Amino acid sequence: MAIKLLATDLDDTLLNDQFMVSQQNKEAIFKAVEQGVIVTIATGRMFSSALPFAKQLGINVPIITYNGALVKYCNTGEVLFEQPIDPEVVGEILELFREKNWYIHLYVNDILYVKEHCEKAQGYEKLAGIKAEVVGDKIYDFREGILKMLAIAEPEQMKEVAKTVQTTFKGRVFAPQSKENYLEIVDPNINKAIALDFLAKKLNVRQEEVMAIGDSNNDLDMIKYAGFGVAMGNAFETVKAVADVVTCSNEESGVAAAIEKFILQAK
Repeated sequence: MAIKLLATDLDDTLLNDQFMVSQQNKEAIFKAVEQGVIVTIATGRMFSSALPFAKQLGINVPIITYNGALVKYCNTGEVLFEQPIDPEVVGEILELFREKNWYIHLYVNDILYVKEHCEKAQGYEKLAGIKAEVVGDKIYDFREGILKMLAIAEPEQMKEVAKTVQTTFKGRVFAPQSKENYLEIVDPNINKAIALDFLAKKLNVRQEEVMAIGDSNNDLDMIKYAGFGVAMGNAFETVKAVADVVTCSNEESGVAAAIEKFILQAK
């Protein structure tokens, strides 16, 4: 079955370790588009952080952001799908993080809010290419319209953070680790697979005609859903286990390698 829709993650997948799209990846995507393949992005990033890469690649279809909580057109800004976290759950999570003195930031109306401009916040700003709004203790008062919350901790502490959130709020949030030190928190009815299925149907593409590429646990559902799931060479072992194939790493333009082999040469 020929691939008609390709969804790729950004960090540690399409982007190299310098947060750039390699020339090989760009060229492979352009060739795929020339052959009629629809290419989109499926990321945990906020929309405004993903948009520059979408523009770089000439993507004019909707992109999947916030791990699937927002599906939005790049060119018109039209929102196709949006699902914030339950305000009551938001309050309980923020109270937990206040009590534990754990770092968390959140996103409302595509604005990143942080308690203070600490090292973790600065590191995330650099990664995402976004400036955060510093709100102090007011961060604990937010409730409505929160598409995602992100906990950041050192890998050892993150084990406790992840276990606590995933156990305490089981069934009330979806909270995968996207990196050793990142815990992404969204509505429980949200993941990249659900958003990708929604988009595929919107574009009249069948599930078996979808290819998804990713590296992390927030890509797992999407890779399982796709007719052809590709794990990066640098992917978590859990992701490699469910993928149809493993390509090379993000530093070796693994996305381009997968496109060349399974889309361009398959035509």
